[in-house]
Amino acid sequence: GATGYIGGRLVPELLRAGYEVRVLARHPERLADRTWVDDVEIVAGDATDPVAVRTALTGIDVAYYLMHSLMAGAAFEQTEHEIARLFGETARSEKVGRIVYLGGLQPADPPPDLSEHMRSRGEVGRLLRSSGVPTAELRAAVIIGSGSASFEIIRYLTDRLPAMITPKWLRTRTQPIAIRDVLYYLVSCASLPPEVNRTFDIGGPDVTTYEGMIEGYAAVAGLRKRIIVRAPVLTPRLSSRWVGLVTPVPSIMARPLVESLTAESVCGEHDIAQYVPDPEDGLIPYRTAVDLALQ
Repeated sequence: GATGYIGGRLVPELLRAGYEVRVLARHPERLADRTWVDDVEIVAGDATDPVAVRTALTGIDVAYYLMHSLMAGAAFEQTEHEIARLFGETARSEKVGRIVYLGGLQPADPPPDLSEHMRSRGEVGRLLRSSGVPTAELRAAVIIGSGSASFEIIRYLTDRLPAMITPKWLRTRTQPIAIRDVLYYLVSCASLPPEVNRTFDIGGPDVTTYEGMIEGYAAVAGLRKRIIVRAPVLTPRLSSRWVGLVTPVPSIMARPLVESLTAESVCGEHDIAQYVPDPEDGLIPYRTAVDLALQ
């Protein structure tokens, strides 16, 4: 996942923490403009290729699993599960000491209509945790940072629409987290005790809604208060087309994000604090995270 949003920001944090880093990339050329490219070992290969995965995991102490597909397709769940199973089995055979996986925050009792993408992220975590390699599965809701697809949706909707007719999912409760805090937890999980094999909910100090995040963004960005009119019938399919028209996020990517927002995503525990203390200055509030992202 080194070419992705989270992976691209995690690598320099791991290097700063003193770790030697190896990355697996299907398209290594996409790393050419990264400032850290000369400081890591790069294995070229696909995560579906057993030889490439074994080459990447040989001699590794901690493996970060940051792969996730936001593209639609009938076979995407099956593909995600096969990749996770291969990764976990290979990590076990290569005696990797720990897997760290960033998944999605889900309700304690997932509804029967939970989106296939959220369902798949949960199953990927289960497969990794049952691989025989101690796995820390961090579950996060909306990640606030410049370049995060969820944040970019908030940014463009708020910047471009002084008034909007919105679907009911904008009132679903969620607990956003700043990218800096996500990276802090990811790096810290490299040194968890070997017996830790479980999920951890991670979130910022604010519980809000997507509507609240839009209003908070407008305040931080110095925009007029946005007029939000709630529409009772805007399905995820229609909502994703609306998002695709207004923002740079393609509808095919927006749809799984929108579908995920129909379920509440609020932390049910903060057990990570038993192993990783909160950052020295505390977890970053939503509006501060927005300010940092805009900078």
